[in-house]
Amino acid sequence: MIDRRNALKLALGSAAVLAASPVLAQTAKPRTRIVFLGTKGGPRVGVGPSNPANLVVVNGTPFVIDCGMGVSHQLVSAGVPLESVKYIFISHHHSDHNLEYGNLVYNAWATGLSTPIHSFGPNGIEAMTKTYWELNKFDIETRIEDEGRPDLRKLLIAKDITEDGVVLQTDDVKVTAFRTPHPPITDNFAYKFETPDGTIVFSSDTAYNPKLAEFAHGADVLVHEAIYLPWVDKLVARVKNGATLKKHLLESHTAAEDVGRIADAADVKVLVMSHLVPGELDVTDEDWSSEARKHFKGRLIVARDLMELRLPV
Repeated sequence: MIDRRNALKLALGSAAVLAASPVLAQTAKPRTRIVFLGTKGGPRVGVGPSNPANLVVVNGTPFVIDCGMGVSHQLVSAGVPLESVKYIFISHHHSDHNLEYGNLVYNAWATGLSTPIHSFGPNGIEAMTKTYWELNKFDIETRIEDEGRPDLRKLLIAKDITEDGVVLQTDDVKVTAFRTPHPPITDNFAYKFETPDGTIVFSSDTAYNPKLAEFAHGADVLVHEAIYLPWVDKLVARVKNGATLKKHLLESHTAAEDVGRIADAADVKVLVMSHLVPGELDVTDEDWSSEARKHFKGRLIVARDLMELRLPV
């Protein structure tokens, strides 16, 4: 059996990919890297893969993309101090992408956060932030007075994204948002990170969208969600709302084969399949990759929790 580290080596040959253990992450310190914090799609919490979240680190600055349940724990497992987080991007307001947004910031504060965090997300992220302060007003104000902590409410700066375009520009990174359909949600954004070492695109949850290939064209890495159609019936058989859930899954996610079509049309160097649905059933890496390889012949990775990809690829 091929273990996770060898599977990555086979996928990328001599390219700069390492299985993400905290030890490797701390000793190698590449300039730009991606860590796949949570690779399972959907809100169900189980003992297997963690809920959706990704991390990009550029010149030591962490950018968190989506905050599914478990993101704080996964960051710690990846060797990233929570108080070092500087930017958070939410793709859309499904709970498996935003449920731990406020708590991640709070957990960073609990470990010593004293510098601002900027968050970006579809319309509603500003209101969500204000509501979080109301929910936790007693605790926050008690700890400010009793423990001498800075006012957390002044450290988190949230900004609604209302249209496509550049949402952040720093000395090292330009981040561009691109609206992509995820029925019934319309305020749903893919993100492009242009770094000194290459370009990374995160698809967000999305129905099959050929325009996403245009947005991602020439990217070094495309991280794209995927659904494995042969197992959808097994997935929905476990719940009472199976018929309705199946309709949602088929209409608002991208089949693994179509993910390969997008990657091929985009002419990306590396395709990473993540936000895997189903993520708790025994779908193998070969199952996932064989579907995408019907159209994409380049380097391909099936993401697993805490895998790390280093740029340039």
